[in-house]
Amino acid sequence: MIFLVFQILPGNPAQIILGSEADEKQVKQLETELGIDKPMPERYLNWMKDLLKGDMGKSLKYNVNVKDLFMDRLPVTLFLTSYSLILTVLIGIPLGIWIASKDDKWYSTIIAGITQLGISIPSFWLAFILILIFSVKLNIFPTFGYNVMSGNLLNKLYKFFIPAFAISLSNIATIVRYLRTAILDQIRKNYVRTARVKGLDINKILYRHVLRNALIPVITILGIILTSSIGGSIIIENVFALPGIGSLIVQSVSSRDFPLIQSVVVVIAAMVIFINFIIDICYRIIDPRIRGGE
Repeated sequence: MIFLVFQILPGNPAQIILGSEADEKQVKQLETELGIDKPMPERYLNWMKDLLKGDMGKSLKYNVNVKDLFMDRLPVTLFLTSYSLILTVLIGIPLGIWIASKDDKWYSTIIAGITQLGISIPSFWLAFILILIFSVKLNIFPTFGYNVMSGNLLNKLYKFFIPAFAISLSNIATIVRYLRTAILDQIRKNYVRTARVKGLDINKILYRHVLRNALIPVITILGIILTSSIGGSIIIENVFALPGIGSLIVQSVSSRDFPLIQSVVVVIAAMVIFINFIIDICYRIIDPRIRGGE
C-alpha cells in the first residue's frame, strides 16, 4: 500500500534530477539507470525483496544508500522526540496532579480552560510565535542554521528547547486534562472514602493508591503522544531547518525520491508498532489485574 501511494505521486524523478532543460533522451537514459522504467509490479517485488534482506535501496536524489542517510538523520529526530516527551512528562504529570488536588479552588476552572487552549494550538503556529518572541525579540534561543548535534548535552538541550517545547505544549495540556479527570474519578471511589474514614492522609492516599490507578489511561495517552510527536517532528524540523528524518521526508517527497520515502515510512511505522508494544508491557507493570491468570 505504501509503495502504491507514493508511486501515484505526480512528477518524474529523472526529470526532477536533470532539470527542465534536459531532453527526452537524457530523461529516458536516467530512468533506465535508476530502474524506474520497469513496470510497477516488478519494482514493487524488487523493493520488497531488498527490504526483507535489510537493503533499503539507494536514494535517487543523493545517490547513496537510504540506510546511511536514515542513520545519519535519525539522532536529530530521536533527540527532539525524546526531549519533547521528557518535557511532557516532567511538566504535564506534576501539573495534572496539582490541578486535581486543587479542584475545589476557583482557579482550577481557569487552568482547565488554558489547557483546552493549549490542545487547540497547532505546533507549527506555536513554533513561529516562540521564534518571534524568544529568538527575534529577546534573542535568547537560536532559530536555525546551527550545528544542532554539536557540543555537550547541556548545549544540545539549550539548542533544542524551542523546537521540543513547540511539540510538547499541546501534549502537556492533553496529559493535564486526562490525568486530572482520571484522578478525580478515582478519588470518588469507595476505596478512597474508606481510606479517608480510617484517617489516612489525603496526600498518602493520592500518591500511594490513586495515582497508580489514574496512570493507566495516561500511559495510553503517552503512547499516542509519542507516536504523534514523531509525526509532529516532521513539521517542526522543517520550521527550524533541523537535519532530521522529518526534513528528509519532505525533501524526498519534493524530489520524488521513491526508495527513500518508502523505506523511511516503513521504518517509522515499525517504530510506532514497537512503541505500542512497550506501552502494553507498561500496562502489565502498573496494573497486575491486566496480567493473565492473576
